[in-house]
Order: sequence, then C-alpha cells, then structure tokens
Amino acid sequence: MSTPQTASSETRHGVALSVRGISKRFGAVQALRDVDVTLSFGEVVGLVGDNGAGKSTLINILAGVLSPDSGQVDVAGTTHSFSNPAEAREKGIETVFQQLHLISTLDIAENVFLNRELYYRAPLSYLKIMRKRGMRREVTRQLGGLGLNLPAPTTKVAALSGGQRQAVAIARAIYWRSDILLLDEPSAALGVRQTEIVLSLIERLKALQIGVIFISHNLPQVMRVADRIVVLRLGQKVMDAPQASCSVNDIVAQITGATLVDDARTRPITGGNGGAHEE
Repeated sequence: MSTPQTASSETRHGVALSVRGISKRFGAVQALRDVDVTLSFGEVVGLVGDNGAGKSTLINILAGVLSPDSGQVDVAGTTHSFSNPAEAREKGIETVFQQLHLISTLDIAENVFLNRELYYRAPLSYLKIMRKRGMRREVTRQLGGLGLNLPAPTTKVAALSGGQRQAVAIARAIYWRSDILLLDEPSAALGVRQTEIVLSLIERLKALQIGVIFISHNLPQVMRVADRIVVLRLGQKVMDAPQASCSVNDIVAQITGATLVDDARTRPITGGNGGAHEE
C-alpha cells in the first residue's frame, strides 16, 4: 500500500508521466486518436478543449477507469497498463474528479484516511481500535505543510465550502505519495474565494515536485497555474506549447479550429474527421 507523503517531499526531476500514441474508440466514435502527452515532476499541464474533445477519456485512461485501444503509458520511465484505479494509485497517479467522493457525514481526517484507516491492537485483545487522534494529528500536519487554513480535522465535510472540500480531496490524494495528480475541473461551480483556495494549492504543489494535469474550461485560471498548455480537439492533440508562448486567443483558436498554424507548437488535424465523445 502507498505510504504517506510529507509536505517536504524530496526533489525529483525528469518526466513523471509519458503518454504515447493513445487511441480509444467507443463504437463509431473515435474519442482519442494517437495522443502524446508528457508531464514532468513539478510541472502543471493545462489540458483544455471543448466538450467532446477527449479530455475526460484521456484522464479516465490514466486513472485506470478505461483501457486504451492502443498506445503506451509510462510512469517515471516504466511502462504500465492499468486495469483499475487501484493499480494507477499504486503507481502514484491520483485523480480528483468533479464528484469528489467525500463522505459528508465523516470529518476531514476520516475522509483523508478513508479505506486507509490507522488502527492499533488493544492490549491482551484481538480487537483493533481506530487511531482517531493519530489520524487527526497527521492531517493537521499535512494541511499545515500545504499552507491550508482549513477548520479543525474533526470538522464534518458537510460544514465545508466547495473550495475547502476540493482542498481536502487534493490533500488526501497527495498524502498517499502521489507523484502525479489529475484534476478534472476542480474549480467548476466555485465562487471567487473558493477558487482561490484551489488555485493557490495547485501552485504550492509545484514545490512538492508533484506533476499536475489540470483540466478546466476557464482559460484565465489555466493561464495562471499552468506551465504548459495542451489542447485536444475531436480526439487529437492540436497544440502543445509553453504557457508563456501563447495567449488566450491562441488557445481559443485551437479549441474551436478557427485557425490551423503549422509551427513548432501546433500540429494540424489530419486523417479524418475524428469524432466527438460526450464528456
């Protein structure tokens, strides 16, 4: 089982995740076609595209929810094939979907340790007792190391704001030694202050050398936190560029197909019409 990761994680370098030639079809719909994406430790890649572009399909493949029809996924230089999310998590890939999978009736600490609870055996007994105080101390230390100003770990998740819930879900993911974090629209439906909690946390993850793939339809937010922008359109990658070298207009043009510029950062779509897949 994975072990906890502290906020003072060791420095790591190089490519954390490499996706090569990933394709996926659903019947007559070509959801992904020959997609290549790389992610380095300590890098945030903004993955953008219109509905049906293939973003969620790619994330579900990386998370172990779906299997690709073809292609290869390398984690830290080793090729892996995931048949379920547990296998992806075991290799250091954690995913925070829009549905956070937090239990509102449990407190913050119980959600962070959900299905990974700490126990000790009572003296002269076969009974195992949950180490609630130890779990709460660990969560307090982790949240403090991330610079998060959240309520006490005994607070029920039902009492948290949307941004605070996202922060708990992200903190849970990186606590269990995830080197790669996939965030699917983490700021969707959040207010300004709640969104700031999430974006600030993503920025702090760079210091932990965690690689982040950040899916969002909000381009200003992507431009703020991302080091590199990857655009998918109709299942194909049409742009892969450093954030500093592109503008919001550039990205919108590639998302919509308004222009096709054949240069070092843009590859035009070829080989058919592709297909849309409902995300």
